[in-house]
Amino acid sequence: MNEADALDILQAAIWTIIIASGPAVAAGMIIGVVIALIQALTQVQEMTLTFVPKILAIMITIGVSAPFVGAQINLFTNLVFSRIESGF
Repeated sequence: MNEADALDILQAAIWTIIIASGPAVAAGMIIGVVIALIQALTQVQEMTLTFVPKILAIMITIGVSAPFVGAQINLFTNLVFSRIESGF
């Protein structure tokens, strides 16, 4: 294994992390913006108001997107094991 192989695997790992975490991060970001707009419109500046909706949205998103995330991790695992099997 040389540096190019290690960089290829590292790039695939980082890309897998970005793709797998994308739905949960997007849901948290969208809910955060919506709650921030509601707080700005009503002038209710309670800091703890955003936590429960964000947690619920992220948990629901993780539950819904679990097959997609699992498939992405499975693809990465197959890539790594095939590289190991072929001797890089």
